[in-house]
Amino acid sequence: MNSIGISVEGVDPPEWMERAESFARTVLSELGKDGWELSILLCGDSFIRGLNAQYRGKDVSTDVLSFEQGEWYVSGDGDRRFLAGDVVISLETLGRTCADLGIPVNEELKRLILHGILHLSGYDHDESDPRGEMLDYQESLLKKFSEVHLL
Repeated sequence: MNSIGISVEGVDPPEWMERAESFARTVLSELGKDGWELSILLCGDSFIRGLNAQYRGKDVSTDVLSFEQGEWYVSGDGDRRFLAGDVVISLETLGRTCADLGIPVNEELKRLILHGILHLSGYDHDESDPRGEMLDYQESLLKKFSEVHLL
């Protein structure tokens, strides 16, 4: 069984947090992941900008960051667990992206959760190539989950 924790930093907890958690669990299942633990942190631009500057050397806000831990351990119950890592999503950047590009917030939020989980699963992409393998896979998964509503 997979475990997802969602928390907030510097923003009000959105009413859809439980649905986002359920969606992340569904994505992990679709990817064939079992025993995974990951966290999703919802924040504002200033917080994600600080992380982006500290860990990527880019002093700008961004929509999503992933921090892979990738460690197996045995829980106190004797279960083998995989500490996958953390996905950080800026709700401010999410809102701006949706307004600028005319994308529904529900769709973009799912895209960011998918994107973060794919990075934790070992996928990567060239930022200059919008149609790389990872991003194509992300969009195919997004279509598969088109009927899922988080908001």
